[in-house]
Amino acid sequence: MLDEGRLRSMADDLGRVPGVRAVALGGSRARGTHRPDSDIDLGLYVDADVDRAGIARVASGWTGEHVEVAERGGWGPWVDGGAWLIVDGVPVDLILRDVERVTEQCARAVRGQFAFHPQPGHPLGFLDVAYAGEVATSVPLRDPDGLLVALARGVTPYPDALREAFLANLWQVDFLLNAAMKGAKAGDVAYVSLCGTTTTMLTAHGWHAAAGTWVTNEKGLVPNVARLPIDTGGFSAAAAAALGNLGTSAKELLAAVGRLRELPRPVSPEGSELV
Repeated sequence: MLDEGRLRSMADDLGRVPGVRAVALGGSRARGTHRPDSDIDLGLYVDADVDRAGIARVASGWTGEHVEVAERGGWGPWVDGGAWLIVDGVPVDLILRDVERVTEQCARAVRGQFAFHPQPGHPLGFLDVAYAGEVATSVPLRDPDGLLVALARGVTPYPDALREAFLANLWQVDFLLNAAMKGAKAGDVAYVSLCGTTTTMLTAHGWHAAAGTWVTNEKGLVPNVARLPIDTGGFSAAAAAALGNLGTSAKELLAAVGRLRELPRPVSPEGSELV
């Protein structure tokens, strides 16, 4: 197992590479929700001209094997490259984050602006302000200039404007479920499933925002609503039941859309349920 001392030593190694500004422990291990087999996510906050070959040489020293570090865009437009490693038998993901882009998304989060973008590995789309969520929830391992500390301070506590924006975005739920009814009448299981999953995830985003809890990935998004420190009305269990029993006939699909429409939704600050 890679203990904290080893991780900080690895962060120091990376910090000597030109263009690496800071290194943080991210993902489930930073949030304390990891399993024994969870990967270790190391976020590298870098300048645009970072020495990627230098990062590869450092990583090769840990693994004893040749390492390729993906170029910016190599993993899609919203992941700035990185590498998948095995270090002392432990999976380690190096994820590069461009400092300028992260700073921009932190500012947008404070203003209550967000969007989802096409990105491989993110079926709902990559949430751009997840960059802000990462700095808010990560554990700095090397931050000599206080970059991560300053960015996290700017988005902590969770911005009120972003909470309001996610709640306002729930207008899409009924809009999409109305469309799903047309697909249901035609027996289009795939379309109903897509609409149902999308509306469930958008609602889960709303619940996390209502609780002031950052979301950085779709994985675990719906189940984790049950762990929020607010009353979510049994949303996670009800959502799993609804999505797991869509059926195939028009009658079954229409009933499933009805169940999806009944899933608990967050309430506005004024106390009225958002529809």
